[in-house]
Amino acid sequence: MADKARTKITVVGAGQVGMACAISILTQKLCDELAIVDVMVDKLRGEVLDLQHGTVWLHNAKVIGSDDYAVSADSKVVIITAGARQRVGESRLELCQRNVEIFKSVVPNVVKYSPNCVIVVISNPADVMTYVTWKLSGLPVSRVFGTGTSLDTSRFRHMLGERLGVGPSSIGAFVIGEHGDSSVPVWSSANIGGVPIDVYAHSIGIENFQEEYKNIHTQVVESAMEIIKLKGYTNWGIGLTCAGIVGAIVRNSRSVHAVSTLVQGSYGIEDEVFVSVPCSVGAAGVKQIVGLQLSDSERSAFLASVNAVWGVSQGLKL
Repeated sequence: MADKARTKITVVGAGQVGMACAISILTQKLCDELAIVDVMVDKLRGEVLDLQHGTVWLHNAKVIGSDDYAVSADSKVVIITAGARQRVGESRLELCQRNVEIFKSVVPNVVKYSPNCVIVVISNPADVMTYVTWKLSGLPVSRVFGTGTSLDTSRFRHMLGERLGVGPSSIGAFVIGEHGDSSVPVWSSANIGGVPIDVYAHSIGIENFQEEYKNIHTQVVESAMEIIKLKGYTNWGIGLTCAGIVGAIVRNSRSVHAVSTLVQGSYGIEDEVFVSVPCSVGAAGVKQIVGLQLSDSERSAFLASVNAVWGVSQGLKL
């Protein structure tokens, strides 16, 4: 009997985020083979060797790495974490343009060796770089998306769970829009077991929970900077979030995640812009945008967030 088809996943970038994605994917048994690509050969070789020495505990998954994209051939999913860091005094547009130049090398090589893959973009600014990846790849829009506000949503649910005494996986709540300062928490549909969040809060003795909305969202937005101040970078939250999304692709679970995708034609948006909204994710990537019902204030904030991302996207030289 022939062996079943192997599932191969590639991570581009062996930095803190890339390696957090790698270990999260391996420990969740999402692939039989993991390839890592990076231009820093010594660092890459050290990371690959370190992982290889632990594969006896990782269902014997094969781990390989190279600065040559040929190592990524025939991947089902390719995760891009590579990119430049913002310099002191550098504008967001300048940072984006430097990352565009990096992606002009990365993306064509990814598609060359894995033309049928789904690309998941983590590199920041997440929404803009997802748009850039789609433009450079030539792939269907469904097969190129970013982690976007999935991490913001995870942070949001964690903070709500801590306040309300409920496991975060049992909280139905999303953060949409830009993965950044203009993100929008969707309070109007937030719920626990189908019970509106305010009603639940009242049922456990928390009055005027709406007065806490602003502070909770501020914590979500500022949490990354808090972590960076404490340890120098963020990696575990996004690594685990990425693995959750990759799991939806590999298992074709069609589960709903807040990912950065083309929203042109949805929510009354006319521009060719990528931001995060809840989407059903499966084997072919984004299967469908799940149309949230937004309050008037949420819709206004969301459209402002869209415009902020579009303002940067349209200024890029591709």
